[in-house]
Amino acid sequence: MLDGWVERNRDGLILLARILLMVLFVVSGWAKLTDFQGTVGYMASLHAPLPQVAAGVAVCMEFLVGIALLLGIQVRLLALLFVLFVLGTGVLGHAFWSMEGAERAMNMTQFLKNLSIAGGLVLLAVTGGGRYAVVGRPR
Repeated sequence: MLDGWVERNRDGLILLARILLMVLFVVSGWAKLTDFQGTVGYMASLHAPLPQVAAGVAVCMEFLVGIALLLGIQVRLLALLFVLFVLGTGVLGHAFWSMEGAERAMNMTQFLKNLSIAGGLVLLAVTGGGRYAVVGRPR
């Protein structure tokens, strides 16, 4: 029964998954874009190489690629690219293994959140954008 409902609503559920996966990134990317100098400062505080470039990459990935995935543009390719970005930001921004106490616990949770998001993105790459994707719709 559940399998039948999921299959009947497959494309709508894929759209919902795209929205739920990307809302965090689009909102965060917009904040980074509108306070770009603050974002550069944050990247510098993380000891990111070339903080201005890192900030630009973060804005492009979170905001622009996030919107593309929301809309269903090149879903498989962009989802896999986003996996790399999410894993990279997990390692760079949530290096819990070098922390202690509450800071370690919070960053470990954030790192594991990134791993979970990466799993959702891999699944999105497998399923594709579905019928409600702007580009790559089944014909």
